[in-house]
Amino acid sequence: MEKTDNEPINYLTLKWGTLKAWNFVGNEEAIKLLKRYNEIGSSPSAMMQRDTPEQQGIICKLIELVPGKIYLDWEDRHVSQEEAKRYVLDYGKRRL
Repeated sequence: MEKTDNEPINYLTLKWGTLKAWNFVGNEEAIKLLKRYNEIGSSPSAMMQRDTPEQQGIICKLIELVPGKIYLDWEDRHVSQEEAKRYVLDYGKRRL
């Protein structure tokens, strides 16, 4: 199916290792995942959010639902799904 100008674009923006912005209009699987993410508990500030392992897993599933690349806000660049998952799972870990 070809995209028209009236169709919403599904996208995901990450910052500080967590969700910052997204659009999943019409994507029921993503909407269910976001609902569960919020049921666990989240901060209105991405900077203050401390994701649980379950929430990190949800973010990784959301990443898989985005067609194309994911935007890393702090770094001002788009990355592949695999790089976005590493970003989420490794964020805040000390690198030697």
